[in-house]
Amino acid sequence: MQKKIIIIDFGSQYTQLIGRRVRELNVYSEIHPYNKLPEFDEAVKGVILSGSPFSVLDQKAPQFDFDLMKGKIPLLGVCYGAQYMSHTFGGNVAPSNTREYGRANLNFVDNSNVLMKGVSLNSQVWMSHGDTINTIPDNFQLVASTQDVKVAAFQLKNEQTFGIQFHPEVYHSTDGLQLLKNFIVDVCACEQSWTPDAFAETTIEKLKKQIGNDKVVLGLSGGVDSTVSAMLLHNAIGKNLYCIFVDNGLLRKNEFESVLDQYKYLGLNIKGVDAKDRFLSALAGESDPETKRKAIGRVFIEVFDDEAHAVKDVKWLGQGTIYPDVIESVSATGGPSATIKSHHNVGGLPDFMKLSVVEPLRLLFKDEVRRVGASLGLSKDLLGRHPFPGPGLAIRILGDITGEKVRILQEVDAIFINGLKADGLYDEVWQAGAILLPVQSVGVMGDERTYEQAVALRAVSSTDGMTADWSHLPYEFLAKVSNQIINKVKGVNRVVYDISSKPPATIEWE
Repeated sequence: MQKKIIIIDFGSQYTQLIGRRVRELNVYSEIHPYNKLPEFDEAVKGVILSGSPFSVLDQKAPQFDFDLMKGKIPLLGVCYGAQYMSHTFGGNVAPSNTREYGRANLNFVDNSNVLMKGVSLNSQVWMSHGDTINTIPDNFQLVASTQDVKVAAFQLKNEQTFGIQFHPEVYHSTDGLQLLKNFIVDVCACEQSWTPDAFAETTIEKLKKQIGNDKVVLGLSGGVDSTVSAMLLHNAIGKNLYCIFVDNGLLRKNEFESVLDQYKYLGLNIKGVDAKDRFLSALAGESDPETKRKAIGRVFIEVFDDEAHAVKDVKWLGQGTIYPDVIESVSATGGPSATIKSHHNVGGLPDFMKLSVVEPLRLLFKDEVRRVGASLGLSKDLLGRHPFPGPGLAIRILGDITGEKVRILQEVDAIFINGLKADGLYDEVWQAGAILLPVQSVGVMGDERTYEQAVALRAVSSTDGMTADWSHLPYEFLAKVSNQIINKVKGVNRVVYDISSKPPATIEWE
């Protein structure tokens, strides 16, 4: 029986990061909504309560029954989870006088407490809350504080029940992983045995049971997610996997041909489908980002429906959906977190498409997907490829889509990406691309005035796509690439570089 940590989701955008941190410690975790709890059997070694966009003082705040686990299973409340714990058992939670958001430092740490072992005095923690815990119940003991937040961490006396006001799961909490390890390994007594190899083995066995002798149609894009999904399915069902690579007219320059060549050595059964005209026709005249995404999703499904009919008795549609896709589209667990944007491969299928969906990577982040791919023997070149959005260049062309705009952006993108590779910068960047702006600007070439397109270059560093910082590319490189773009791409006379981080900006512009 797989031992695991259960994470109860109250709707925080950080909930999946908790799961990711637990898995970094090689411990299996599952995320469940607060209103749809799992069975707490002997496989559950501990429970973590997430943060939430709600206040515990709200009438509609998520409610939770502690009797199911308190005193029976180790329990850790994070932010909202800690506030709800204190509020429920007699402490005082009230709105903060000032907003407590961002970096803070611990000025008191009880290192004799098992939760705080190895957590340094003055270590940085990440706060993100509008309420604060003014007092804790009498049978709770304080184990950490910051200058502005006295109750930064506590434990229920003589019980393996803990609460922390900050977020240990985010990168900015410098000793956050140590704290989580203290809880998961020392308190919950979990064995650190859940590895990429173990995930691959477990997933392949699960796919065999789930699919049996049925046939699966899978869309390949050449990217990491769909490739790793394909290899997991290939190892599970072999020849019953039918891979399809669709040219939607919005791929990078020469990508259709190069991706088909790339898969030859993997032994996959793959078919290339030219659907450029179909996609561009559906996008004609559309400028709204959500409308464009949904149009691409609709045609994507229609193309797959056509191709599925060419495979006799196909019953499943495989997809490379990963956690960030799900989080930004809907709450990953049915909780109350907000939708940021739609993803074409997230959600149900239309009634006319009589296929079930199988998503082997739905619970993994990008870095985890790469580790699983490495365990399957995929090459470093393939696994190191930058993420590329499902809707392709359609969401990097701001405004309406035309064939000429696609041509311009493909040329610009090729110069930028090839330049990164030539200068040894590609692997230092998590994702890069170019954006065609819906503006023209005045320029001068020779003795003539020009009035042509402006493009933005975007490159970010990240580990999981949930947060990202702009990459500090050398000025000399940017100057060289800008010069090449303006001289070689007809229709462009201005290049700018995007220096915004996520948040507040997203990685893509649409």
